Amino acid sequence: MHYDKLIFELSATGKSGYAIPKCDVRDIVLTKLAKTLRNSPLMLPCVSEAECVRHFTNLSTQNHNVDSGFYPLGSCTMKYNPRVNEDVAMLNGFSMLHPLQPANSCQGILRLLYELQCCLAEITGMDAVTLAPAAGAHGEYTGLLIIKKYHEQRKDNNRRKIIVPDSAHGTNPASAAVAGFDVVVIKSTPDGGVDLDELKAALSDEVAGLMLTNPSTLGLFEEKILEIAALVHAAGGLLYYDGANMNAIMGKTRPGDMGFDVIHLNLHKTFSAPHGGGGPGSGPVGVKSFLTDYLPLPQLIKTEDEYYEFIVDLPQSIGRIKNFYGNVAVLIKAYAYILTLGAAGLREASEIAVLNANYLKELLRNDYQLAVNKECMHEVVFAGLADKNSGVTTLDVAKRLIDYGYHPPTIYFPMIVEQAMMFEPTETESKTALDEFAAAMLKIAREAKETPEIFKNAPYTAPVSRPDEVAAARKPVLKYSGA
Repeated sequence: MHYDKLIFELSATGKSGYAIPKCDVRDIVLTKLAKTLRNSPLMLPCVSEAECVRHFTNLSTQNHNVDSGFYPLGSCTMKYNPRVNEDVAMLNGFSMLHPLQPANSCQGILRLLYELQCCLAEITGMDAVTLAPAAGAHGEYTGLLIIKKYHEQRKDNNRRKIIVPDSAHGTNPASAAVAGFDVVVIKSTPDGGVDLDELKAALSDEVAGLMLTNPSTLGLFEEKILEIAALVHAAGGLLYYDGANMNAIMGKTRPGDMGFDVIHLNLHKTFSAPHGGGGPGSGPVGVKSFLTDYLPLPQLIKTEDEYYEFIVDLPQSIGRIKNFYGNVAVLIKAYAYILTLGAAGLREASEIAVLNANYLKELLRNDYQLAVNKECMHEVVFAGLADKNSGVTTLDVAKRLIDYGYHPPTIYFPMIVEQAMMFEPTETESKTALDEFAAAMLKIAREAKETPEIFKNAPYTAPVSRPDEVAAARKPVLKYSGA
């Protein structure tokens, strides 16, 4: 099996993967485009159809995925999603629609999207929701533009700062910067919460808002959230909710009830769409009633006579943020997921996600150092091995875990935890799966004490063991040279 060869290395002159008749259409050279025509043939590999199929099939077997095994990436909700929702999204009535169809010819999909907006508003405690944003960070950007518009409409143009805790997702400060704000970072307390003294010191008439993830990237619920909301609002700022960790609280509590004014959700994490592989994602944004006029165009409404349509005559809107209206296939899956589970099912999913994370925490806490020793939510963060004497690092543990057939967890994030490793088992993993995974982690901890030298070259079973990751990042080889 040529797992280690590029398809170009399998190529040989004379091989072909197709057979079509000679073209009987006369060549016509468009003189205006002559300068853009190639002077040499494309460099394409010459392989048979069987070689091509085998090559890419063999490559696919080297990829770890949620269908082949446990995927404990923290902060990413890599859970198994029901295949029936994929089937629903591919129904002809949905998949054969054209985005430029008139509203009277696609009332079904418009009703579905409108009802999804209502579901998400209810789940989050918001008054209105837009499904337009294409992904989570795009939702962050949209929400921040709404916050900016709100202050501009009030002639409060001095508010150019966004406060972000040091435990935030990396996209938070990036989105704030792209939206034109200055980012002010505040530290967390030793128990993982927002430092209220730092927050008070950062608040001023220059602050537009605070971006907060609750539960945080430490997997902890912000116990002082009502006090935080009161402080931000008293200073004239707005509270923004990063919904990446909604998987821990849906059906139990709502961001809108905590005092948040703007939120985004990651439907491709929480609500049944495969996450990873480049998308597509979906990042709906919800707002309180005083911000609805600023939602992006178009806005989907339901008229008094039960007719669904988009409206664009909204002068205070932030405008269009994407062609058409969201990634509809992802939205359909989320709608199917919500209707299938219902309110009780969504609540149970959160409860099991939290139970699984705490169960894994208890299994590993004696051999791995907890970042914060308290009850966690849907994910748990460790600060490497409890025994630091072996010299085995978090990276070493992650590499060795591959030899046991598991994808490594998120490592070195959040960055405020030294030697961090973050696990999110999600609600879709069984107790048996968690027990087996924990057994592998505990065995690795024993190896670190007894035979730490084996970690230097791990993994031993992967196609690539220890690449020069610094060189790969700084001097990547992005194309085949033919050498």
